[in-house]
Amino acid sequence: MRREFRFSHWSFMFAEIALWSFAVLMVTGAILMFFFDPSMAPVTYDGTYAPLRGTQVSRAFDSTMHLSLEVRGGLLIRQMHHWAALVFVAAVALQLLRMFATAAYRRPRTAQWLIWVALLPLGMAAGETGHILPDDMLSGGSLWLIKSVLQSLPLVGSYGVMLLFGTDFPGESVITTLYWGHALVIPAVMAALLGARAWLVRRNGHTHFTDAAPARPGARPLMAVATLGMLIVLGFAFQVAPIWLYGPARPTQISAGSVPDWYMGFLDGALRLMPGWEVTIGGYTLSLAVLVPVIVLPGAFFTVLALYPLAERRLLKGRPASVTLERPRQAPARTAIAVAGVAFYGLLWASAANDQFAHQFQLTVETVTIFFRYAVVIGPVVAFLVTRWICLGLQSADRHVAEHGVETGVIVRSPDGGFHERLVPAGHAIAPREGDQTSEE
Repeated sequence: MRREFRFSHWSFMFAEIALWSFAVLMVTGAILMFFFDPSMAPVTYDGTYAPLRGTQVSRAFDSTMHLSLEVRGGLLIRQMHHWAALVFVAAVALQLLRMFATAAYRRPRTAQWLIWVALLPLGMAAGETGHILPDDMLSGGSLWLIKSVLQSLPLVGSYGVMLLFGTDFPGESVITTLYWGHALVIPAVMAALLGARAWLVRRNGHTHFTDAAPARPGARPLMAVATLGMLIVLGFAFQVAPIWLYGPARPTQISAGSVPDWYMGFLDGALRLMPGWEVTIGGYTLSLAVLVPVIVLPGAFFTVLALYPLAERRLLKGRPASVTLERPRQAPARTAIAVAGVAFYGLLWASAANDQFAHQFQLTVETVTIFFRYAVVIGPVVAFLVTRWICLGLQSADRHVAEHGVETGVIVRSPDGGFHERLVPAGHAIAPREGDQTSEE
């Protein structure tokens, strides 16, 4: 807080939002640890929520209910924690998009890019494990999905299921195992990465645009207060994860219309779109319907993100290191790739609600699913071509301004009686000149 940070563009705030959301996660998580019991041991619920009174639940569910409805301020802290997780992942994703679109991943900041790439799956893993801990109905659905994914892995899948769940599903230790991963291991790794990123920023300095506005001092305290205030408002006014409405987890039941947190929606959509293909190799049956959308797709995505700076460096040999960022329009192909990726992700995310689309538009689920199967292939191509065309058009407009100047809207009468609009060089202020006759129209 003592160090003065100066930001010259609003998009530089995504990193600060992620940082302060993580700080809120740490503080609220530490408070929640005092009330949460990570145990699958059965107890009879005898709390204040009458519809569930007398129901057999786990200690994890019972302690979460007690925290939410009987501890003063407990629901606010719990909902702030949940919202902070959602905002953190969103801020990291937007930071990566900003760095990619402006080429901020180039030397000497490739290590910072890799840190943000690592923080994205870690944030998703932290959110998903935290989503499972209350042992409610949605938690049970997530555990079923994790078990299915592990079972689809060749050779090691059965061992993974045994290690996580034991001999019976869901087992007596799965909540405890995930709790320590969620509360200690993942946060420690994320904190170390954020600390390394802060050190790298101090060493390398901040990037900037060539035509950036004057830097604004004091941005860090302002973003800390703004992020905290936003999360307090979200936690106070917008309900999230009302486990009393879902009820305790049951291996044979799941809530209707269940959806994951927003950042896991693309995996859910990919699962719904993937055909039920299976192949048998060497006596082992591989379920491509699970392996491709849940293992291959995200694995390929994060691998491409991590290796893109190296691949670009190999293609653009001899490119010098620079602290000056590029405008997205300056690299039409790279910007088009980014927008195509966003379109691909967005269509997968939307397809996670194929049943809701079918219900609202009175269509069959099969029809909606087929539409999205074509859309995830055609949509990114269209997005790439349109974005590249827009960037080339903006480049042409920039060249026109550089060659001819900026239109001022001031009509000047020349000595010979003609009229023309005054143009000024780009970046120059418009000022009337003595002797000009101007038209108000």
